[in-house]
Amino acid sequence: MLKRKDLLGLIDASKDEITEILDLAEEFKNRIKRGEKKMSYLDGKTVTVLFYENSTRTRTSFEQAAKYLGATTINIVAGNSSVAKGETLVDTGKTLDAQRNDFIVIRHPMGGAPYLLAKTVKAGVLNAGDGMNEHPTQALLDMLTMRETFGSLKGLKVAILGDIKHSRVAKSNLFGLKTMGAEVVMYAPETLIPKGIDQLGAKLCKSKKEALDGADVVMGLRIQLERQQAGAFPSLGEYAANYGVDEAALAYAKPKAIVLHPGPVNRGVELTSGVIDHERSHIEDQVLSGVAVRMAALKLLNDAR
Repeated sequence: MLKRKDLLGLIDASKDEITEILDLAEEFKNRIKRGEKKMSYLDGKTVTVLFYENSTRTRTSFEQAAKYLGATTINIVAGNSSVAKGETLVDTGKTLDAQRNDFIVIRHPMGGAPYLLAKTVKAGVLNAGDGMNEHPTQALLDMLTMRETFGSLKGLKVAILGDIKHSRVAKSNLFGLKTMGAEVVMYAPETLIPKGIDQLGAKLCKSKKEALDGADVVMGLRIQLERQQAGAFPSLGEYAANYGVDEAALAYAKPKAIVLHPGPVNRGVELTSGVIDHERSHIEDQVLSGVAVRMAALKLLNDAR
């Protein structure tokens, strides 16, 4: 059983903790598929979704997860709250604590914000993405999707291509997958590779073919278009040609390799439409995995309280 108040990252998550979350998430996913959408595990609990950045998938996924478990949900968009008047994160946390919130799901542009909030409040805090640091539930849903396909994460070769430097998804996946015994390889323009990522366990590849050769999982990462204006790469066309994945590039991977992407996808940039809509694409399946993983995280953290 999880013995922590918060889920802030996977950098310190054990194999047993990850396995426990994935096992319960798989059970919840099967129950949802059977039409079970009313459960009582969080009856009487309040989950506040506090987002300082725009989001559709993650925000609605957390809200749906909480509601399926029977919790009351409150959605706070920072731009429409007292934050816009200058209220600090600590003061916002104290206010939510005084209102007896049980869980706070936070997305914030500054790395470390969920850690600060967790120290401030009695409520359980779940990190829904902090700056360029981590996005633990996204990595967990990716791992659930992989495990359902292959039966185990151990020994898988996972190729991650795209804006690794600014990707909290890439970092959480690296931490979680390495803990579970998978090999993580990365390929991106040098301007989009963070210093020291190889020292954290990633293998950096010199070509797209090297990265994809024999891969079990091909994961594209969203290129943030503002990075082009910053000169991180010459043009979207050149990026797509050299670092994007089309059906010809996908052929380097294993015949049963699957394609993942955290979304939203820039069609024709990270992945071509042919790859996105390919029979081996599990991008839509990742969405349901996300609801199930967030349900599992909430239930297990509640059990630990």
